[in-house]
Amino acid sequence: MNTDTHFTFMDPVKHPAHYTSHPSGVEVIEITRHMGFCLGNVVKYVLRADLKHDAIEDLRKAIQYLEFEIETRERAA
Repeated sequence: MNTDTHFTFMDPVKHPAHYTSHPSGVEVIEITRHMGFCLGNVVKYVLRADLKHDAIEDLRKAIQYLEFEIETRERAA
């Protein structure tokens, strides 16, 4: 099994084009897999915002996940 994270083909399920379209060439999962769910989604939506049809919608999603994370941390404090 190939575990290389740099892919030379596009798989519409595992590696859609917008997953690797960021100018850095980094697939977002390589960053977010080291984060919790909410913070990972914040990063995902921010990094992909300009790569999909509605950047404002993705930025709003990022804000929503950031608010979830803040609420969770405030409850735990």
